[in-house]
Amino acid sequence: MKKKVRAAAGRGVRKAKRMAKPAAKARTRKAAKPVANARVDLTVTDRGRPRSDLARLRRVVRAALRVGQRPSMPVSLLLTDDAEISALHAQFLGDPTPTDVISFELDGAAELVVSVETAKRCAKERGHKVADEVALYVTHGTLHVCGFDDIRKQDRTRMRQAERQALSSIGIDIDDVDA
Repeated sequence: MKKKVRAAAGRGVRKAKRMAKPAAKARTRKAAKPVANARVDLTVTDRGRPRSDLARLRRVVRAALRVGQRPSMPVSLLLTDDAEISALHAQFLGDPTPTDVISFELDGAAELVVSVETAKRCAKERGHKVADEVALYVTHGTLHVCGFDDIRKQDRTRMRQAERQALSSIGIDIDDVDA
């Protein structure tokens, strides 16, 4: 039985097939259990360079889920490069171009794919840290699976406010991405 999932990337939400499992050679880490009242079920496969700080990713996901009002949603995160995210973008959304983040909701869980290569390029252009750009992408993708959208102007404004709220709650301050 095929399962339909909600998927978002770049410019919208479409139906997609279940995302294929990542290749075995990637480094996969399960986040340690944080404080009981702020538990986050997070699995990270990090193929990006530089590697991302797992504790920081856990804080980012926790903040985004809190703002998205889905604090107990399990999250699986793949950090990769432009080539791999382009292939997934083509396979599931019919667009063979690289994108910053693709998000899928499957059976009440979030599956996020983030291009660290795109994050490096955009962070340099915007004059901030790669880790902050990755945090923005993780937040953006998480908010998509929590029901936020950014197609229409009013929805985009609401999403940008939610992104700023989540990131600022953990001490990350980045410029408005639409500026």
